[in-house]
Amino acid sequence: MPDSDRYALLANPHIRLSGAVDQDMYCSFRQQLEACPATGPIIITITTLGGDPEVARMMGDDVRLLREQSGLAMMFLGKIAVYSAGATFMSFFPVDCRFLTDTTRLMIHERQIQKTVNVNGPLRTCGATLKATLHEIEHSIEIEEEGFRAIIKGSKVNFETIRDRAPENWYIDCREALKLGLIHDVI
Repeated sequence: MPDSDRYALLANPHIRLSGAVDQDMYCSFRQQLEACPATGPIIITITTLGGDPEVARMMGDDVRLLREQSGLAMMFLGKIAVYSAGATFMSFFPVDCRFLTDTTRLMIHERQIQKTVNVNGPLRTCGATLKATLHEIEHSIEIEEEGFRAIIKGSKVNFETIRDRAPENWYIDCREALKLGLIHDVI
């Protein structure tokens, strides 16, 4: 499909998401997705300051499965702010299906944890509690790195760059995202 045709489709998205990435957004996403036509492409737009990364991954996996099982084209349009979990959701779309509106910014950062570990009781139990927390951190890092690899796939950004910039909350304006190859174009 020529870019001019795709760009015209972007003006009237099938699925409009805004606000926190949470269970409410997922329910809205599923309802809107079920109302979409059986032929594509399906345009999904999002504006978000972030939210639950696992919900973003769940929505993204729905997109991936639909694309792989039906061959339906799915296009991403980020508007104004695509932060944190929004960038995670964007990572499930191939670069040539990612667009940002003019003045939009992405923000990519590390996963975060806030947890108090209480070491109290029999020594074996204390060790198990500490190991469980360590495993949670290790697996969260693996998931984070999978997401980093997905968002940079097909771009000019290497893994070391995203891993080094993420701790400082890497804000990327739409023009820089285009230069870095993280998106197909700015609308």
